[in-house]
Amino acid sequence: MLYRKVPVNGDELSILGFGCMRLPVKEDGKIDEERTTRQVRYAIDHGINYIDTAWPYHMGESEPFLGRALAGGYREKIKLATKLPSWAIKNTDDMDRILNSQLERLMTDHIDYYLIHGLVGTLWDKMEKLEVLDFLDRAKADGRIINAGFSFHGSIEDFKRIVDAYPWIFCQIQYNYLDEKSQAGTEGLEYAASKGLGIIVMEPLRGGKLAKPVPPEVQEIWNEAEIKRTPAEWGLRWVWNRPEVTVVLSGMNEESHIEENLRIADEAYPNSLTEAELQLVKRVEQKYRELMKIGCTGCRYCLPCPSGVDIPGCFEIYDNFSLSGNEKEAKLMYAAKPGGIIRGDVPGYASQCVQCGECVEKCPQHLDIPSLLEAVVEKFEGKDHRGWRLIAKKSFGKE
Repeated sequence: MLYRKVPVNGDELSILGFGCMRLPVKEDGKIDEERTTRQVRYAIDHGINYIDTAWPYHMGESEPFLGRALAGGYREKIKLATKLPSWAIKNTDDMDRILNSQLERLMTDHIDYYLIHGLVGTLWDKMEKLEVLDFLDRAKADGRIINAGFSFHGSIEDFKRIVDAYPWIFCQIQYNYLDEKSQAGTEGLEYAASKGLGIIVMEPLRGGKLAKPVPPEVQEIWNEAEIKRTPAEWGLRWVWNRPEVTVVLSGMNEESHIEENLRIADEAYPNSLTEAELQLVKRVEQKYRELMKIGCTGCRYCLPCPSGVDIPGCFEIYDNFSLSGNEKEAKLMYAAKPGGIIRGDVPGYASQCVQCGECVEKCPQHLDIPSLLEAVVEKFEGKDHRGWRLIAKKSFGKE
């Protein structure tokens, strides 16, 4: 495992962090606790020392799970990160109440790296008026948090003014080879680094979309590389190639993913990709932009939908179809997943959208979700949709 220093405090953090937003789940949607505990502890045993969670992950179950998983001495081996849900805060009392609850849920007396979660300009303005900076000062003074930071999904202009507003120790941004110019992007990465902030990167593979399924047109470009790497390795190494990056978070929920990422994190030095390799990645980026229809990362901040639409599930299948071209598989999976057949719950089809606009306000990617859902309906809810539902029920043992 390679480690990089946080500039201000000197902490040496593993360049690979364990993200707890997409943990393995059972058929009922609950965290597979036995399996995930093994995964988390295995990762720590093999050098990972930064674990990231948040108040809403897994419908509020990620933090309590992690508290249990880190028992038996594992809490002392890592730096623990969690987040204050900025959208849920109405007053200063909410900040203290939630932080104290998080300490209890995580079974710890302090949070090593505490973030104001999911900031955009308007949320930051609200949090400033509610005196969140005074709250952070108090929480640091009484030892409940050690280092203060923020995660961000807004414009570069807002990012810079937030960076300049407080002596942050670190920030967390979405960054990958498709997002160099969106949200904070490369400009924000360099700006935060110039101010001495440690930089935690989320969505290095855009919610897994840069790892699988890989369109044949993209794989053809990867095959040209002199050194053969998986698409996931290319994506991770591209981020780690930036010396400004401290930690890259990976939502690892398969044992094979953990093994692969641990291997890469033992080799991914800054500035280690050649100019030819960087140009290869650039060509892959351009090809993806030709193929992809929707920019959803699957973060699930748009949920719950008042009308019950499984927004990220609908978009995942639509994007997978746009990349693979496999219409039959896409229609089957659309009937099975958003249709509630696999998990045995109620349908969450795109056609249930009533265009209330609530999801648009929540979306970190600023997607026009209602319009995109209309495209999903047009593609997957035609005359043959009922037939695909019957096939899905038979395929997944529900009939």
